[in-house]
Amino acid sequence: MSRKQIHLAAHFPGVNNTTVWADPRSGSQIDFASFAHLARTAERGKFDFFFLAEGLRLRELKGRIHDLDVVGRPESLTLLSALAAVTGRLGLAGTVNATFNEPYELARRLATLDHLSGGRAAWNVVTTSDAFTGENFRRGGYLDRADRYTRAAEFVRLSRELWGSWRPDAVLADQAAGRFVREGAVGTVQHEGEHFSIEGRFTLPRAPQGHPVIIQAGDSDEGREFAAATADVIFSRHGTLEEGKRFYADVKGRLAGHGREPHQLKIMPGVTYALGDTEAEAAENAATIRRQQVGPQTAIAFLEQVWGRDMSAFDPEGPLPDIEPDLDEGVSQGRVPIKDRAAVAAKWRALAEEKGLSIRELVIEVTGRQTFIGTPESVARQIDEHVQGDAADGFILVPHLTPGGLDDFVDRVVPLLQERGSFRSDYTGTTLREHLELA
Repeated sequence: MSRKQIHLAAHFPGVNNTTVWADPRSGSQIDFASFAHLARTAERGKFDFFFLAEGLRLRELKGRIHDLDVVGRPESLTLLSALAAVTGRLGLAGTVNATFNEPYELARRLATLDHLSGGRAAWNVVTTSDAFTGENFRRGGYLDRADRYTRAAEFVRLSRELWGSWRPDAVLADQAAGRFVREGAVGTVQHEGEHFSIEGRFTLPRAPQGHPVIIQAGDSDEGREFAAATADVIFSRHGTLEEGKRFYADVKGRLAGHGREPHQLKIMPGVTYALGDTEAEAAENAATIRRQQVGPQTAIAFLEQVWGRDMSAFDPEGPLPDIEPDLDEGVSQGRVPIKDRAAVAAKWRALAEEKGLSIRELVIEVTGRQTFIGTPESVARQIDEHVQGDAADGFILVPHLTPGGLDDFVDRVVPLLQERGSFRSDYTGTTLREHLELA
C-alpha cells in the first residue's frame, strides 16, 4: 500500500515570542535577503509553500509598543511578488485580512501574484472584530464579531467569481485580425450581497492555477465550518497526536455537508522543532530555545494578559504573587482575548504550586513548547506517524531563527522523510495546487 504523502510549508518567523530576534544568529526581519534565504531553503527542501503572517497594527502592552512586535512585518503580497522572481516552484502564501480589504482590489492583487509566479499564489484568509486594529482603517471597529465570517465567506465567493469571469480560452491575441479577446469570453460580474455590491469586468485573464489556493486559520466552530465550506488548506494549531486526530476527524467530517471529499482540504498544523545528535542533546536544545522565547519581560507580559494588572513589580524568577486577577481590566491590545481569564489564572496557579515553578518557569511551561524534539531520525518518525495516523496532512514549520532556522531541518530531516517514501524527492508539478494534490 502506498504511503500517504506529507505536505510541508515554511512560516517566516516574526512578531511573536516564537521568534528569538535577540539571538546572535538572528538576522533582519525586513531585509529582502532574509526572506529570500528562507524561501530558497524551503524550495531546496521541496516544500509546498512559503507562508507569511500579517499584522495590521503594532500590539501594545499597558499603552506601550511591545518589544516583540517591532521586529517588523512588511506587506505580504508585495514581498511575495519579489520572492516569485528568486524561486521557481515554491508556493507563495500571504495572510491578508478579509475585514479591512475589498474583494475586487484584493482579487486583482492575488491574481497578479499568481500570474507573476506561474501559478503559485495562496491567500490565508483571516478576519478581525478587533476595534483596536480597526482604528487604523476608515471604518474602524464597525464589524460585529458575529459578522466577520459572513463577510469573509462572501468575500471569498466574490473573489472566485472575479477569478473565473474570464473563460480559459478568452485570450485570442490574433494579431492579423486585431482581436485580443474572444467575443463573449470576458464576463460581467454582477454581485449584490449583504456586504458587497459589484458590477463590472475583471482586469486579468484566468490565472495559471485557475484560483489561488485558499488557506484558513480559525479554530472556532464557525471557523471550522467556514474552512470546510471554503478552504483548500487549514493552518491548524493542533500539533499533538491526539488533539490532531480529533481536529482532523471533526473538520474532515464536515466536508460532506458542503459536497466535498476529504482529499480536497489539507490540514497542516503550525509546529516548531528542536534537533540534536542524541535525544538528550535535543531536549537540552529545546529547553534553551524555550528560555530564549520566554525572557523575563515576556514572562511578565503573559502574566499581565491573564491577570489584567500591572505585574512589573514582581520578579519573573520569583514565585507567582498571591493576588487575584482583575477581570474588568485588560492591559494588552492587539492580541486575541483570553477567554475566561479567571479559570486560566486558577489553572496556572495550581500548576505553579504543584511543580514549584517561578513566574518565568510557569509561562515557559504553558506557552513555550517545541512540537517535535529529538534526533533527525526520531523527528522524521514522529512527523510521519502524525500524517500516516490521520492527525494531519502535513505541517507548517515555524523556526525560531531568521533566516537560517530552517536549514538544519532541510539538511537533516527531509532526506529521512524521503527515504521513508513519505515525501517527494522532487517537484512533479509547477503550480501550488499540483504540489498540494488539489484540483
